Amino acid sequence: MNPLGKKTLWKLALLLFAVLIGTGSLVYTESLVRRLKVEERKNVALWAEATRLISLPEMNQNIEFLTSIIETNKTIPVILTDEADSIISAGNFRNQREENPEYLRKALRKIKEKNEPIVIELDGGHYNLIYYKDSIILTMLKYYPYIQLSIILLFILVSWLAFSSSRKAEENQVWVGMSKETAHQLGTPTSSLAGWIEVMQHRHPEISITKELSRDVERLEKVTERFSRIGSKPALVNDNITDTVLRTFDYLKSRTSSKVRFISDFNASRRIIIPVNTALIEWVIENVSKNAIDAMEGAGTITARITETDTQAFIDITDTGKGIPKPLVKKIFNPGFTTKQRGWGLGLSLARRIVEEYHHGRIFVRSSEMGKGTCIRIILNK
Repeated sequence: MNPLGKKTLWKLALLLFAVLIGTGSLVYTESLVRRLKVEERKNVALWAEATRLISLPEMNQNIEFLTSIIETNKTIPVILTDEADSIISAGNFRNQREENPEYLRKALRKIKEKNEPIVIELDGGHYNLIYYKDSIILTMLKYYPYIQLSIILLFILVSWLAFSSSRKAEENQVWVGMSKETAHQLGTPTSSLAGWIEVMQHRHPEISITKELSRDVERLEKVTERFSRIGSKPALVNDNITDTVLRTFDYLKSRTSSKVRFISDFNASRRIIIPVNTALIEWVIENVSKNAIDAMEGAGTITARITETDTQAFIDITDTGKGIPKPLVKKIFNPGFTTKQRGWGLGLSLARRIVEEYHHGRIFVRSSEMGKGTCIRIILNK
């Protein structure tokens, strides 16, 4: 199974775990709530019966016992009314609320919607009513499973973010280490090649190929510099982005099949000044262009368009290749993702890091159509 599939299964397992715990907690708590409601009604009924008995003349000798029954209710808010629903007394509300008739009337209206009242039969066919609402403990118990589920989900979210961050940090360390080691390994042979080309130019100035070899060595030096800078914040300098695109296209033209056409669809003399690290932005344009060449299988057209607003510049690189399937559009910039048999999936992920992290811009697939081609847009801030 690929890493993406494992990651998805891990997320689903965590979610299922949270749902099972939450559901089990809800079912069990609901059962407890129902049982507690029955017990609380029994307690209120007992309290009501004690209240009725106290009013009987023949029960005076047991009044202490009956009073103790009434006083045991310290958690269930109750309101005692006559048959016309006029409030006689209230208990287990906050003291200042029990003394506030307006509050008690509002509380009575709400309590009527919750539980059926308990009737206290009096002499002469009269009666009183006891209205009650759930105790604080019962109310808290109702909300407990939702709080518990929220805490579980929060824990899973924090765990997932921590896992993703540590994994990303690990990946970054691996890429930075590989990049710096690559720069170190390239440094010595590149310097040696530069020395040999200088010797050839001095001894055999008539050989024209040394000029192109010299350009390739300069490119190798730039590549070495790029790899050495990965992991450290590059310095940004105002530069003409138009020249950068033209220079990169010019370099690629002489090193690509003649079946690939490079079109610069913009005013080459127009200056668009952007704070950039030129070497890294050249690398981005080169990587995007090389991916376009691969998508066209060595034959087709690559077009660069540059437009601007007062605050941003837009570089659109369009190819006439095979296009990107919709499910893969959001994945092509992920580290390690590649459709090539020998690819490492680093080019576009590094391009995104250069544009978004170093230059605070954006790079994304602007459009793609199967069999017709793809347009990658790079946005840089002025």
